[in-house]
Amino acid sequence: MHGGDRPLQTGERIGTLLDALGAGGAVARGRAEDLVRQVTDMYGSGLGRILEILDEQGKLDDGTLAALASDELVSGLLIIHGLHPESMETRVAGALDSVRPYLGSHGGDVELLDISPEGVVRLKLLGTCQGCPSSSVTLKFAVEEAIETAAPEVTAIEVVEAEKHAATPALIPVDALLVRMNHADPGGGAAGNGWHDQPEGSWEPVPGIADLEPGDVAGFQVGGYPVLACRTGQDVYAYRDYCPRCTGSMSGAALQRALAAPSGGGLLRCPTCRGHFDVRQAGACLEDRSLHLDPLPLLMRGGVMSVAVPVAAGKGG
Repeated sequence: MHGGDRPLQTGERIGTLLDALGAGGAVARGRAEDLVRQVTDMYGSGLGRILEILDEQGKLDDGTLAALASDELVSGLLIIHGLHPESMETRVAGALDSVRPYLGSHGGDVELLDISPEGVVRLKLLGTCQGCPSSSVTLKFAVEEAIETAAPEVTAIEVVEAEKHAATPALIPVDALLVRMNHADPGGGAAGNGWHDQPEGSWEPVPGIADLEPGDVAGFQVGGYPVLACRTGQDVYAYRDYCPRCTGSMSGAALQRALAAPSGGGLLRCPTCRGHFDVRQAGACLEDRSLHLDPLPLLMRGGVMSVAVPVAAGKGG
């Protein structure tokens, strides 16, 4: 088991044991809960004392603190005991920065409005994420996941509706996404049959994506679901391996950097129909603005690059 998964598994196990002990009555459960609190407080005090000793010895410098805070397991323990060197606001902001490349692939962004004293995070979706049929999925599988990992003490995440503006030519209009959803493809499924028409998905580890060099394009089978990933500069993007223009695979696609890309980023060129898709703008097709690739969320989970694919794919369907 990866270290980052241990706190969750341990917490679930403790909850199960408390429920079992609770069957013996309120007194038995109360004693069990008190025992858990006492043990937790003891280890929290010990962890705090370790940090004090390191500080007294001059060993708790910025580099050491950063290394401790970047480790999922240690960071989680520091948060539980109120010892984390970064504030909740700083961690939430960092979590949003980590998912901005994915939001950018939708032609959008996210703005942190505020965090209430009760721990409620208020966000505003910007660009084409606002009003897009995939907005709820974007939040569930990228933004919420990142925030909850970095700041588990957050009690709720609220999305504030932004004022709607006319889409610019550089962005994909909402009706273009609806066109892709409402027309059947030659394969017999809903158009695209990708992330925009899948309400649920699962995170699957694909460590090979993180190894891509700038300009690289590679295909992966993730639980039976075809994924095409590429890296442009420092940003990595993943899409369903399906060309909406020629309805074929994008296997063998090349990543080009061209002035024709509205975002100034890279263009994925389909090897079959020679169609060009802007990786920074939700895979918008330059030849037909009503078409686009199906973006998939990417996130580092437990130190491993993972991609969110439809549930059926995660089950091998």
